[in-house]
Amino acid sequence: MSTVLIVDDEKNIRRTLRLVLEGEGYDVLDADCQAAAEQQLSTETNVDTILLDVKLGEDDGLELLERIKSHLAGSGTGYDPSVPVIMISGHASIDDAVKATKLGAFDFMEKPLERDRVVVTVRNAVDRAAMQARVNQLRDAVDAQFELLGTSQVMVDLRRQISKVAPTKTRVLITGESGTGKELIARAVHRNSAVSSGDFVKVNCAAIPPELIESELFGHERGAFTGATGRKRGLFEVANKGTIFLDEIGDMSLSAQAKVLRVLQTGDFSRVGGEQTLTTDCRVVAATNKDLQQAVTDGEFREDLYFRLNVLPIESPPLRDRKDDLPLLLQSFVVHCCDENGFAHKSIDDAVLEKLRGYDWPGNVRELRNVAERLVIMSDEYIVEKDLPPYLGGPTREAPAVGSDGSIDISAYASSSLREFRELIETQFIVHRLEEFQWNISQTALSLGIERTNLHKKLRALGIHRPS
Repeated sequence: MSTVLIVDDEKNIRRTLRLVLEGEGYDVLDADCQAAAEQQLSTETNVDTILLDVKLGEDDGLELLERIKSHLAGSGTGYDPSVPVIMISGHASIDDAVKATKLGAFDFMEKPLERDRVVVTVRNAVDRAAMQARVNQLRDAVDAQFELLGTSQVMVDLRRQISKVAPTKTRVLITGESGTGKELIARAVHRNSAVSSGDFVKVNCAAIPPELIESELFGHERGAFTGATGRKRGLFEVANKGTIFLDEIGDMSLSAQAKVLRVLQTGDFSRVGGEQTLTTDCRVVAATNKDLQQAVTDGEFREDLYFRLNVLPIESPPLRDRKDDLPLLLQSFVVHCCDENGFAHKSIDDAVLEKLRGYDWPGNVRELRNVAERLVIMSDEYIVEKDLPPYLGGPTREAPAVGSDGSIDISAYASSSLREFRELIETQFIVHRLEEFQWNISQTALSLGIERTNLHKKLRALGIHRPS
């Protein structure tokens, strides 16, 4: 049942509204002044909508509206300042209505109040509050998915750096090896910034063909090129009042770099094929696993753009420098994978952790996540040492025993389970094909009759790695 708080100094108005709203199934609270309203809000944490009179005797309803939208948010009561507030008045001016709207009022109704209008407006406000609550839940779920895990000193230092950088408007350049979690750092910067309520727009500069990067970043007009059948908003436009994350910016073409530089300098850009100048006001965070200083020397990256981006540099640490975080990371990935596949949560044997600590993790956290996925899928109730792939200290797989007639000697695998035998044969077959095509993934997948993405999943699941 949704709760509505009525704040009005006229007893008859409060009584009439109570009768109407309780008849519609709402739980109704009321207050006759600002102090009583704040008392209700300090004790009731589930108010879904507020009906607030502009004139509260000697009190000012607009002042209370402003306090509701700002001061009470930090009162520690758990009250959500995003709750819709419907202003009501019999003597309000247009200026009052405009001010109420600017302060964040959901709607404005004049007295005498019409029953049907009250019912519809309150229903819309309650629906909006429910939708906002759902949005907040989803946002919290997304934030948890992209949480920076780790208690090692290097992670403590990283979080401290983010806490100083994030509240500013300055551009950030995140550097580090592939797979270290540069996107997680970018999201943490956005989440703790002044534009956290805006969109976080990710652009993978390496994944977009050079001929399309400008269209993706700045948009295009209809007829700008073959296939441009309509107007398209660019990602800089979408990220307005939010954050744009330029991932792998070291792979961006020089022509696109020139246009990005203009946006950083002036905030202005034009769509491809368009003449209108548009403006964006977004936080720019970039990331790369390349040495941009060397790229500048080699003429592959603009020096002026590099200095524009590299105002507040953050280095993403490799996993080998934070191995104390390995148990926490592995457990988190295992739980996530179990939930994703409908498995019961699996325990990890200490011997597995010892083996993993001895590995240098060239693929960093991304590689660890892939290993966790394999361990969950290939293990039984517990994850033990024999579930590890050979390169991480698991049992070495021998080539299938072949008889004189070319058939596989099944008797040699009398003690093996069906899963172990199938995994062994599949591993040998895929490795043979990979070697046949010099480890070219696309050609190997074509010869096997499967998609490239499926082959990548197989390689991760079976622990197949190209020899150094």
